[in-house]
Amino acid sequence: MILDLEDSVHADEKDAARIIVRNALRCVDFYGAERMVRINQLPLGLEDLDAVVPESPHLILIPKAEHADQVWLMPIIESALGVEHAFEIATAADAVVALTIGLEDYTADLGVVKTPEGRESLHARLRVVNAAKAAGIQAIDSVYGDVGDVEGLRVWAAHSRSMGFEGMGCIHPRQIEPIHQAFAPSQPELERALKVVAAFEDAEAKGLGVVSLGTKMIDAPVVKRALRLVDQAKRAGLIPENGGSDG
Repeated sequence: MILDLEDSVHADEKDAARIIVRNALRCVDFYGAERMVRINQLPLGLEDLDAVVPESPHLILIPKAEHADQVWLMPIIESALGVEHAFEIATAADAVVALTIGLEDYTADLGVVKTPEGRESLHARLRVVNAAKAAGIQAIDSVYGDVGDVEGLRVWAAHSRSMGFEGMGCIHPRQIEPIHQAFAPSQPELERALKVVAAFEDAEAKGLGVVSLGTKMIDAPVVKRALRLVDQAKRAGLIPENGGSDG
């Protein structure tokens, strides 16, 4: 759950919004959802931090990150310069756990129109994914702005996952389920991953240095991906937390 103090708040309402967000963090029951706050650009963002950090939000989103010294936890890449410095930003501090991109400001910075297909931002999104993966952190895609276009959201989210993103933002509750469905492993993917994990665990138990599935050798990167996919499926509730390779 992202509480926004930046673009969705009029300049004259910043102080009031800061108090509202602080009080929400202090008093509202978020029913287990991660509580995130998007602060304003510096230096106004420092006032936001003073207000919200004592209430222990899970994450701080930093808009229009362009240089490493702006980074605390979850930078948002929103400009051409930010894209060029993506890896530097991703590795600026141990506290950086994810890297995301804001396409409205990015396309405005380029001077182009943001389209449903996203051709104009493909390069930037791939750069953000690559920087995040190289830094060993999560890559989170931008929001899909058309709340009424559920099918368009499904297509975008599926493409996003295929690019390497591990999630994306949403701006309305009706977008949550389609996004969860798009990023969840498919049944054939999950069944294949469980078989690979079973073969890996069997090889480990026997002290074998080689993993095989049937007559085929399984490379280490394939095993690593299968382990991550099974872990993702457990966190998504697709298989029990104590469920193993036997399904």
